[in-house]
Amino acid sequence: MGKLQKELTGAEIIWECLIQEGVDVVFGYPGGAILPAYDALNKYGDKIHHVLVRHEQGATHMADGYARSSGKVGVAMATSGPGAANMVTGIATAMMDSVPIVCITGQVPRAAIGSDAFQETDIAGVVIPVAKHSYLVMDIHNLASTIKEAFAVARSGRPGPVLVDIPKDIQTQIIKFKYPQNPITIPGNNFLQKAELKDLKQAVNLIQQANKPVILAGHGILLSGASKEIIELAEICDIPIGWTLLGSGAVPASHPLNMGMMGMHGEFAVNNAIQKADLLIACGMRFDDRVTGNVKTYSPSSKKIHIEIDPAEINKNVRVDVGIFGDLRSVLKQLIPMLNKKKNDKWLKKITAWQSESLERDIINTQSDILYGAQVIYDLWKETQGDAIVVSDVGQHQMLEAQYFQHEEPNTLLTSGGLGTMGFSLPAAIGASFSKTDKEIWVIVGDGSIQMTITELATAVQENADIKIAIINNGYLGMVRQWQQLFYDARYKETPISSPDYMKIADAYGLPGFRVKMRSEISSTVQEVKKVNGPALIEFVVEQHDMVYPMVPAGADLNEMISRPVHNQFQESEM
Repeated sequence: MGKLQKELTGAEIIWECLIQEGVDVVFGYPGGAILPAYDALNKYGDKIHHVLVRHEQGATHMADGYARSSGKVGVAMATSGPGAANMVTGIATAMMDSVPIVCITGQVPRAAIGSDAFQETDIAGVVIPVAKHSYLVMDIHNLASTIKEAFAVARSGRPGPVLVDIPKDIQTQIIKFKYPQNPITIPGNNFLQKAELKDLKQAVNLIQQANKPVILAGHGILLSGASKEIIELAEICDIPIGWTLLGSGAVPASHPLNMGMMGMHGEFAVNNAIQKADLLIACGMRFDDRVTGNVKTYSPSSKKIHIEIDPAEINKNVRVDVGIFGDLRSVLKQLIPMLNKKKNDKWLKKITAWQSESLERDIINTQSDILYGAQVIYDLWKETQGDAIVVSDVGQHQMLEAQYFQHEEPNTLLTSGGLGTMGFSLPAAIGASFSKTDKEIWVIVGDGSIQMTITELATAVQENADIKIAIINNGYLGMVRQWQQLFYDARYKETPISSPDYMKIADAYGLPGFRVKMRSEISSTVQEVKKVNGPALIEFVVEQHDMVYPMVPAGADLNEMISRPVHNQFQESEM
């Protein structure tokens, strides 16, 4: 647009700004306070594709899934009051997982703000605790610069969600418009500067002296694009790698130094290695309580290095010996040339022994007429050859996915980690389908989670989103039931959950549906579903009382893992 100026309404300015920011898809739901923007969309429909969601929470999750899969900023739009309020869960989800989305909401006219007008909610105030930033635009002359700044804030540093609330009367005002050309300066956004040399030297000394080091690979590796550097660090100094849930795919699952996931449902060998380590190198992770267990006894004999783009995370949950503030990839590029090659054969041999011990209790090789959730995930991995984007929901199936679906590439597991938002996966997968990926997209979701956002099946069908939905149906809110069984004497209060007939649901929404009850049916059914051009659904009816092992009870030491019994017994009458 350059120096040209033309008269535009505020509503038209919204779309002009989105186009300038490279946006080509918006997920939203119209309503009174955002109606001028939707009317203006008639002029821009050839440049921006609008996806009509069935619930505003779905819009934010779609923007989230799109952002995680594409690396771009996702955009969601809604009206004032209940429309905007319905976005809060999705905004909080994106905030906890550092996902860049911009939410644009309509607001009542400026003269009505504060009068409890129809569908008025102070959404810019509501989201302050769960968003990276929020704006209420009160002058049309600030509209374009505010939207530009919102995108800059969402992308910069530790990414996150930003909300821009725009009163209806500003959307109808007319001014001469040109897109602001001045670069946006974010205060404190100096993370690309070189790390302190003294900190790098301290880190090098600790790494070279360590005999039992472990790399902790977090989501920041994916956000920074630092997978190559993490692998280089590990290979130079022969350091095994454990990863957080959101760090899945940061290092190929087949890499010999990849131990697997850490934490509450992490691998036996990984948690033992962390507890016995003499050095932890935490890369782009925040020491969440599901990762550490009891913080007081967490890796008690280790020195700790923490590389993190958000300085607020350093020493927040776990005290460290060396904290390095900066973009992870930039820091590793400075650190790696300073290291000398070394071997840790004795340490790796001990870890291999722990891994062999845990394999003896693996459920995937169990021969029976009962179908287990772990077998479903493992067989899906085999049938897709691992070449898929998996969008997992929250619960037992989420942990099983992390354990049994082997991710070789970054950004191929999309899931709600920090907030643990049930209902995330279906809309997020629809969003991911717009990221121009050439990979299959599989939704792995429980019978509890799917019912929270099942209305978005209509969106999937309307858009012919090429997603395949695997419902793991055990007739329970499985993870809550697991806690009730282990810690509440099997008092299953309000965790048995009835499901609709998913075959009828699929038919009603207009997509193919399949039901699988035996493991022998998985391969042929998955291959049939893969042939469908568009959305399709498989219901896997699995063992109701299966558990996810190992498990570290909340607040326990990380190595106090409950392991799977050698002989599985699931008799309801005995519980």
